[in-house]
Amino acid sequence: MSTSVDYIEMKIPAEPEYVGIVRLTLSGVASRMGYTYDDIEDLKIAVSEACTNAVQHAYKDENKGEVSVRFGVFEDRLEVIVADQGDSFDFDQKQQDLGPYTPSHTVDQLSEGGLGLYLMETLMDEVKVQSNSGVTVAMTKYLNGERVDHGTTIKNYETN
Repeated sequence: MSTSVDYIEMKIPAEPEYVGIVRLTLSGVASRMGYTYDDIEDLKIAVSEACTNAVQHAYKDENKGEVSVRFGVFEDRLEVIVADQGDSFDFDQKQQDLGPYTPSHTVDQLSEGGLGLYLMETLMDEVKVQSNSGVTVAMTKYLNGERVDHGTTIKNYETN
């Protein structure tokens, strides 16, 4: 049994004003896939956090680079990869610095700078971070439960 997948890739300048374009694209893709309004909002928040982290931390001011965003559209999930080629960081050390957090912790108990990672891990079903040359954040949200519109999904959408 083969798994059908469509890929959408976009590259944006590492500038804050372009994060909104990623959000709009994501919203359109997730809506066509049939995600609920709440799931679409969760996706937008998590992906915005990953993009904003890349914009703010990856490149020195005088050497702005780009952020690559890839959407893997599967029948049962959406995979989003946000990558930059800027400054890396030690993800394990960063998590230790932020301290342990669990769903029982309140937002007030998070260390400064820990909200983005916390939101990504809370709102997405899977999150993986690689920080070798640049930083790559891979996030997955499974499609389940109620859908926005059962009749219009990516797989059966036709333009007139």
